[in-house]
Amino acid sequence: MPDYQAFRVELKDKIAHVQINRPEKINAMNAAFWSEIVEIFQWIDDTDEARVVVLSGAGKHFSSGIDLMMLASVANELGKDVGRNARLLRRKILTMQASFNAVDNCRKPVLAAIQGYCIGGAIDLIAACDMRYAAGDAQFSIKEVDMGMAADVGTLQRLPRIIGDGMLRELAYTGRMVDAQEAQRIGLVNRTFADQAALLDGVFAIAAQIAAKSPIAVTGTKEMISYMRDHRIDDGLEYIATWNAAMLQSTDLRVAVAASMSKQAPQFDD
Repeated sequence: MPDYQAFRVELKDKIAHVQINRPEKINAMNAAFWSEIVEIFQWIDDTDEARVVVLSGAGKHFSSGIDLMMLASVANELGKDVGRNARLLRRKILTMQASFNAVDNCRKPVLAAIQGYCIGGAIDLIAACDMRYAAGDAQFSIKEVDMGMAADVGTLQRLPRIIGDGMLRELAYTGRMVDAQEAQRIGLVNRTFADQAALLDGVFAIAAQIAAKSPIAVTGTKEMISYMRDHRIDDGLEYIATWNAAMLQSTDLRVAVAASMSKQAPQFDD
């Protein structure tokens, strides 16, 4: 596995741990972050041994969002012509969107473990994950409005389905901080834990439960849930019928049934 500038990546017990690793910069998202996250999630997608992902941030905070130095470097590329500036900015935004699409489109479930600050671009990132969990000190803010801009890498598109339209509007228009307890109440996180150690223990325990299941079943389940964001119920039923016409022929089904009948834990191939 290559060394990354912005991340530390480990694969152990079928769980890929992807950790944003710039604690001295509050895990701000620099240029390396945006390119490396695509490579990492492609590797996870391609590696059958990796069945589930835990995404965390090193140090006291999950992430303070986009690195302002990176924003400044983009500003330096702008010239005098409005049309060319717009084309450049649009290309940059689409490239950054692709970084979080890589997380959303990953075939394996992605569990975010959040402590301390989760601000701006970090909200876009956790919105692309399957589930979110927080330590008691977690603080969330859709900060872009305070920077004079609309969030543009997924928050406004993904969060309405997670926390509802009205609550998203309140948070996006005000940029106010949300603590861990409120985050759980509004459905932004599934569960809160006392501190960072308990958070990681808890999230890895959930990840281990998922990793023990049939990878064919988990992948199919994620695919169907994601499909339903953009389709009608009858489309989804049609799709699962076609999907399972193939997938129900997997040996995992026989393994699961045999294990259930013999009261033993099933062992599934990668």
